[in-house]
Amino acid sequence: MQRAIRKTSIEIKNVPKKNHETKEDLVNMVLCLSKITNTKIQTSDIKDIFRTQGKKDITKNTPIVVELGSTLTKTDLLKNCKSFNIKNKDKLQAKHLGLTSSENTPIYVSEQLTAKGARLHFLARDLIKSKSFKFCWTSYGRVYVRRDEGSPVITIKNEAQVHHLMQGA
Repeated sequence: MQRAIRKTSIEIKNVPKKNHETKEDLVNMVLCLSKITNTKIQTSDIKDIFRTQGKKDITKNTPIVVELGSTLTKTDLLKNCKSFNIKNKDKLQAKHLGLTSSENTPIYVSEQLTAKGARLHFLARDLIKSKSFKFCWTSYGRVYVRRDEGSPVITIKNEAQVHHLMQGA
């Protein structure tokens, strides 16, 4: 159910926070992102947009959550952001969102995961760093890993599975 709620949402991470930031500012950032990545997104495609609350430090660059009108739009945007980063040496940065301060700050666009999904993705990325797995990604709220190009895709379902893969690798 948690995954279903988030199926049209993305997160934009590490975006420098502006003073007195408004929803219009956030919408404009997404429209700039869609323009630079050649994704057709209009204001009407954005159902909701907000910056998540941080713990206590209000200067922290907390993620921006964007709820889009459809999973097709979300998938398009994610695919085009990934493609942009592959094609350009100058990967996505704050300046691509129309920001002029801290413009070289790298930004990251990903699907919004549940707390459990985010934890599994974090652990799976550790698996990539420490063992013989080469790929780790998320799709439709699920976390996947793969040893190399020819090996089968493994769906990560729980933390115990990640620990088991660490022992076996």
